[in-house]
Amino acid sequence: MHPVLLGLGFLLQVAAEPAPPPPKGPIVILAGRVLDGRGKELGATRIVVEGGKITHVDPGAGSAGVTYDLRGYTVLPGWIDTHVHIGSHFGRDGRIATEREPPEEAALGGALNAWNTLRAGFTTVQSIGEASDKALRDAIRNGGLPGPRILTSLEPIIGRGDSTGSPDQLRAMVRERADQGADLIKIFSSKSQRVGGGPTLTQEQLAVLCGEARARGLRTLVHAYRSSVRAAALAGCSQIEHATYADSADLAVVAKQGAYFSPQVGLVVQSYLENKARYLGTGNYSEEGFAIMARDLPLDYAICRAGVHTPGIKMVFSTDATAGAHGHNAEEFIGRVEKCGQTPMAALVSANSLAAESLGLGQEIGTIAPGYQADIIALEGNPLTDLTAVRRVVFVMKGGVVYRR
Repeated sequence: MHPVLLGLGFLLQVAAEPAPPPPKGPIVILAGRVLDGRGKELGATRIVVEGGKITHVDPGAGSAGVTYDLRGYTVLPGWIDTHVHIGSHFGRDGRIATEREPPEEAALGGALNAWNTLRAGFTTVQSIGEASDKALRDAIRNGGLPGPRILTSLEPIIGRGDSTGSPDQLRAMVRERADQGADLIKIFSSKSQRVGGGPTLTQEQLAVLCGEARARGLRTLVHAYRSSVRAAALAGCSQIEHATYADSADLAVVAKQGAYFSPQVGLVVQSYLENKARYLGTGNYSEEGFAIMARDLPLDYAICRAGVHTPGIKMVFSTDATAGAHGHNAEEFIGRVEKCGQTPMAALVSANSLAAESLGLGQEIGTIAPGYQADIIALEGNPLTDLTAVRRVVFVMKGGVVYRR
């Protein structure tokens, strides 16, 4: 049998199996340096894990002996990336895969991305914009497939100007995705940056979409450039992505409205440019589009710097990782610090407790403290003094199960 079909059979098999349970009995981690995910640095301590959750963080805890000795490393909560495209990958021809790719190959591409992302220290991701994300989410959550915890929007709602639909039609779009099992609603309120980023939804239309999502208990994440940034904030949407071509006054509105904000400066555009030949000629991946991304990268940096200096803004971690970028998500930390002036601690917290809060999971993940999920990673080096340590993940535990050590 073709190896791809064998791989698909494996995915279907593990999706039908119960998730692997955490080891029986307590797990004791001995740590010399711990970043708790909320901005505090702890000294030498022991972290005790039982049933997939942290039960104690105390130097005297864990009478059963040490399971993992992580002294000499930096221990912190597993990272959270609030915007990826987990299924985006390069096909067997080396080019960006499209909807024409056989579904079994697409499934394997997503599974490999999930594994690489988990191994890189990201134990939770929010994947935005593919119906196929649901199967991968469920295979990881319910089966034995290794990967980060996934939340997905399924198919996005794409604004098309006046032809987008009436308020009732907009509400129906949200209800359809909610009924299909979406964890949140993704909305394109602007065109792609590669074609200018102009608005495609009005503030009134955004208010209908985000209001209906809120009524259904769902968050909203809005792809927004230019004037759409302010419009999405005033419409009551939950999180605003990108924001290039907006300004500090727009971000002040975002902060006042309490929306989460996330620019991208360290990974996605760089990955696009590095892999240009593998994208070129598909969709709006044109020579002109790539020239725009390269030309306007300094503007991405500028809005990120504005975010760092906007009082009260909640700037969370996201990468918009697509094909070629999965497993390299931590490069965004370096971009945030070098290009935006964010402190290393603030950048790390943006991918821990703040990101968890943005997902509505602030009491479950993103922090090393009793009662939280045992999502724990370790780095070689101290990222507070040498940020390149984020590239050196040596230990990954998710829900009490170790995937890298």
